[in-house]
Amino acid sequence: MRYFYQDWSAIKGKLKGKFLFLFLDYDGTLAPIVKTPEVATISKETKLLLFELSENPCCKIAVISGRSLEDIKKKLGLNNIIYSGNHGLEIQGPQIRFVTQISESYKKTLEQIMKDLNKKISPFKGAFIEDKGFSLALHFRLVKSKFVHLVKTAFHETVILHLVKNKIKIRAGKKILEVRPILEWDKGKVVLWLLARQKFIRSGCEVFPIYIGDDSTDEDAFKALKHIGITIFVGNPKPSHAQYYLEDTNEVKEFLKRIIIMQRENICQSK
Repeated sequence: MRYFYQDWSAIKGKLKGKFLFLFLDYDGTLAPIVKTPEVATISKETKLLLFELSENPCCKIAVISGRSLEDIKKKLGLNNIIYSGNHGLEIQGPQIRFVTQISESYKKTLEQIMKDLNKKISPFKGAFIEDKGFSLALHFRLVKSKFVHLVKTAFHETVILHLVKNKIKIRAGKKILEVRPILEWDKGKVVLWLLARQKFIRSGCEVFPIYIGDDSTDEDAFKALKHIGITIFVGNPKPSHAQYYLEDTNEVKEFLKRIIIMQRENICQSK
């Protein structure tokens, strides 16, 4: 993984004249990681940059988040972008609306897990469950480090029977553990589907994808786009499927600025 701006000149040449499809994670990418998810907000400057890019005929933006669709839409409040919530289980944007169908049995399983898990984690200050409709997330960022292993144990004890019966799947993120439906659907498949859709809309014209994310859940997208676009991890460099890294959300903001300047200078086939 190389530092992105170290190769900027070569990357700029590669992007020249291209229609860009920017796939962006939210937490840790557009907004800094904070103690609780409800207070994670993007800066006014970043929001203005996203707005300008969303109005550019040579650029499309999709925000691919683990948050619920309603939550991520509320956080950004921009009209001309695609929102993908719950890691792609719900998608909405201009001329697109997709909602995954989940069974009543799965809904009841989630309710039971939430009820049982709430009891188990109640002794641990800072641990809480986020109900995202299609999934549950156990947050433990605020839990004292000496109790984290106990919170994780409580989670696995709660979900194990549902897991072995193949009723759910689980995934770890940054200081969270998630319960999701049994579906072969992740951020990688979401971006490939959205990319194929955009290529069809543009009648086969070249669409160049760029994905930026900071979490383990973004690795599926890094892997899917590794050989057909540019993939960027946000944070300290580590083993990853991403080709490049940026250090933090401020460097992501700088990236958006550079793309805007570049797009002002370039002419793409916008239709």
